[in-house]
Amino acid sequence: MDLTAVYKKGLFIILSLFCLTHWVGPPLALLLGIVLAVTIGNTFEKKSIDNMASWLLKASVVGLGFGMNFNDAVEVGKDGLVFTIIFIVSTLGLGYFLAKKLSIDSKTSTLISSGTAICGGSAIAAIAPVIDANNRQISAALGTVFILNSVALFIFPFVGDLLHLSQTQFGYWAAFAIHDTSSVVGAAASYGSTALSVATSVKLGRALWILPLTFVASLVYKVKSNKISIPYFIFLFVGATLLNTFVPSISEITVWIVPLAKQGLTFTLFLIGSGLTIKVVKRVGFRPLIKATILWICITIGSLWVIIMFR
Repeated sequence: MDLTAVYKKGLFIILSLFCLTHWVGPPLALLLGIVLAVTIGNTFEKKSIDNMASWLLKASVVGLGFGMNFNDAVEVGKDGLVFTIIFIVSTLGLGYFLAKKLSIDSKTSTLISSGTAICGGSAIAAIAPVIDANNRQISAALGTVFILNSVALFIFPFVGDLLHLSQTQFGYWAAFAIHDTSSVVGAAASYGSTALSVATSVKLGRALWILPLTFVASLVYKVKSNKISIPYFIFLFVGATLLNTFVPSISEITVWIVPLAKQGLTFTLFLIGSGLTIKVVKRVGFRPLIKATILWICITIGSLWVIIMFR
């Protein structure tokens, strides 16, 4: 019997259970996962962990929908639509410019820019088969998004408090400037319930832009592919908000669903953090990371300025 493997699995399970308690919030869960990854790692297959995190994130987001009002979510989504379009176009344009300056291959650049503009790993996973990206290019793009998401989850609530952003302002900022839905919802949840509602609604609306972006990418790269990923869980989220708004009797169930969804999100971030190993960081490469960081900083500062000025 491999005692080291047993020890690693045991520690992973103990930390997993700890992350399901009320003592652990999203930032701490992510930190525990990262510490586990860079110190002893875990013996569970990475693909299995990634799949579990993906499905749990979707289920958690749908669960959060049972705590939101449909009319409010639509109103927030409409308010953020113009900003969303501006930031997506700006991000893709700036990403193209940086790739030329840093001599990054077009497919890696497209994946990084798409992940930054839309919704992180989900956008990368949707775009990759359409442009026929190889494993190295996909790994580099996912790695950069992974690293910057982790940073964002820690610094955004701190900056929000420092600048005295309102709940609504922070929700918009997180939705526009953080890549993955998991980190957007995690950061917003740690800031407040209103921020969570705003960030989730705007972010999921932003995620729907995967579809037109995928279509445009297929035209640009002229790669024939039927592998277009549609984020169906967003429609389940909308269904959950509809039920919560127009079926009052469901409140007897939603009082249990929403807290479970928040705990599910926290555990998801632990799983995501456990995948951020030294190997992942090394696989990214210097120039893609520089491009992704500059792009993210520009979008972060630009969106913050717009939100403070107009919200």
